[in-house]
Amino acid sequence: MEELLGPGLGQVRVFLLHDDNKPRKLRHNLGHSRLLTFGGAYSNLIRAVAEAGARHGIETIGVIRGEEHLPLNPTLARAAACGMTLTYLDRASYRLKHTGEVQARLRARWGDDVVILPEGGSNAAAVRGCAELPGEIEDDYDVICCPVGTGGTLAGISAGLPEGKRALGFAVLKGAGFLEGEVARLQREAYGRTWPNWSINLDYHFGGYARSTPELERFAAEHGVERVYVAKMLYGILDLARRGAFAPGTRVVAVVTGQPSTPVDA
Repeated sequence: MEELLGPGLGQVRVFLLHDDNKPRKLRHNLGHSRLLTFGGAYSNLIRAVAEAGARHGIETIGVIRGEEHLPLNPTLARAAACGMTLTYLDRASYRLKHTGEVQARLRARWGDDVVILPEGGSNAAAVRGCAELPGEIEDDYDVICCPVGTGGTLAGISAGLPEGKRALGFAVLKGAGFLEGEVARLQREAYGRTWPNWSINLDYHFGGYARSTPELERFAAEHGVERVYVAKMLYGILDLARRGAFAPGTRVVAVVTGQPSTPVDA
């Protein structure tokens, strides 16, 4: 892991762990013949599902928010090249994609055997994949931090933590208090129980999902991280450390998820 150095950290040490959570979320979701998932036009999950489908011989369908735009952007072009069938859902219907009515329409079109993976990839199988991360860290640490969009990564990390360690998530959405319920729900679905070793900080969303400020843009550029997820988490960790929120000597692992750069519509 790479240690992040900077003024004001005192005895708090912050280490960067680069780990793409999409393959972890997919690892236990691939035992099917047909897989459908959702995403925006630049979705890392859409690309990851398409690539996994190509490797494992799984038919994949990507339901993209909004209208088709040609030529395809690099993300969707890559997905199509991997054999994914791309279809589009208007934004009003997309907001209801989790409802029985919309999912019944999708099954009527793509077959009752299609497995529907939610946007963000967070389900019980994804939680089990993310739970494997803590056990792979060889260095000592006290806290693992991660960005939180749908809750699956945090739910899994918490479930996989050794005794005495804790997990701290940083919400990238505005008004994301509901994520606490989502993390607990995902843990129950995966393991039939919840863990008390995690929390979510709601204060570093910078205006909401895919929103930013000049300050966050400068920070992301300075540290070479994408701004939708990772920059918000990292900014929050450093700010909290400088405010004394971590006890002296705390060793923090910051999980740098996904790709180096994520466009606004991810």
